[in-house]
Amino acid sequence: MADPALMISVASLTPSDREGFLTKQGGAIKTWKRRWFVLKGKKLYYFKNKTDLEATGMIEFEPDSFVKDERDKDKKKKFMFSLGTSKRIFLIYAESETDMKQWIEAIRRNMGDSSTATSSSSAITTSPRMQNTPVESGQRAQAQDKAPNPTSPRSKIATAKATIPFLRDDDSNKVLEFWQIWSESIPPQVDLQGGNSIEFHVATSIDMQKLTWRTAGPQSIFIQKMVDFFWNVGAPETEIDRLNDVGALINPVKIGSWIDMSDKGGMDGGWYFPVDIPLKLAIESADVGEPTKVLSTWAEANDVASCYSVGRDMGAAPPRQTEIRLKLPGTDFIDQLNLAVGAFQTFQFPAIPEPALELLRSSASEISGGLCLSVITSSEGFVRLGLLIPKPSRELTNKICEYGSAPKDKLTKFEQQLGVATPAFVEYQYLQKGFGYTVYKEGFDIVLHYYVGDDQSD
Repeated sequence: MADPALMISVASLTPSDREGFLTKQGGAIKTWKRRWFVLKGKKLYYFKNKTDLEATGMIEFEPDSFVKDERDKDKKKKFMFSLGTSKRIFLIYAESETDMKQWIEAIRRNMGDSSTATSSSSAITTSPRMQNTPVESGQRAQAQDKAPNPTSPRSKIATAKATIPFLRDDDSNKVLEFWQIWSESIPPQVDLQGGNSIEFHVATSIDMQKLTWRTAGPQSIFIQKMVDFFWNVGAPETEIDRLNDVGALINPVKIGSWIDMSDKGGMDGGWYFPVDIPLKLAIESADVGEPTKVLSTWAEANDVASCYSVGRDMGAAPPRQTEIRLKLPGTDFIDQLNLAVGAFQTFQFPAIPEPALELLRSSASEISGGLCLSVITSSEGFVRLGLLIPKPSRELTNKICEYGSAPKDKLTKFEQQLGVATPAFVEYQYLQKGFGYTVYKEGFDIVLHYYVGDDQSD
């Protein structure tokens, strides 16, 4: 139900005490968004546009509220100020010093004299899970001047990328340009604080015609760069808002971004939260439809109450796709495998080919860890279903690669450049017809997932 206090239009606030565009940091998810602000009495409203009929949010001044010049907090957001209430401290920045000063003066005037004593209050505090200690500019510059470490995960994925024919340098290569924009959106290692890390993953289809790149780390340093990346590649604002909404619901400590690409020019990207959460919360991230109902019913019947990752695509056109990864329950490998086979049937996917299943049954002792499922839903139906086999032995991996007719020499070179001996997962997956959009392979496929490594804080 909408908040009655926000059921107010910009026009109805005329004449206002002051109004104009400012950029505000979000609450649970720390993204920056440009909003139309309207100051009226002891309330500061903000809207997505200056013609809106309903406010996005409202800040109500209290006796101990304050406003403070914060220009020394962020070099990129030069004209920033904070506005504090008992509920929250808001960070906002203007486009010019004059605009910032005029907003501060107007807000202080409307707050009354009681704000004067508190306007020089101590530095901003945030939730412990959201804390981000700024890196000194000298330290950042020194770190950026260092030569790239050839053994770092970043260097490894860049070198491995060069082994993929459709990702080699070419001025007209849009897929390569997309990879470059994504790569530059990953926070630098120097941003890491307090024992945190940034993880890197790469996946390739068995024929090496489709690649997926994933990276994740602390929410505090990832969120704004992720949102900037989505803006740069044309993601719709509604989906960026959805990221904020889901983030506020889950409040993950770690978040990440991913991109897909194919030799046929396919490009897609999105976000994911690699955190353990209740499955019900993950399903709330998806578009409502028959698939979410079927998944909920299946999960309840099989005592699946949690998942370890949820993510969503940020493509320019619907239907939106949401991926949920979960661990399969069961007393042993065969129980889990049978449950997975049943899920393919329940979700109305074609069965995994019997020879592929037999490879698993005959090599059960070589598989370390429980089986997992990757389920992708949309409002128009189930999109993709994958059975993830963790930590397969080199022998089993070789058998699966032989069955899938993998280009052995190319795959070996790719693994060598990544610095990995075996995949973290082998996935049997099925993409439903109609969801390949002529650039991704539909039907049954095999995907090799690699964990490349972590960047650690110094």
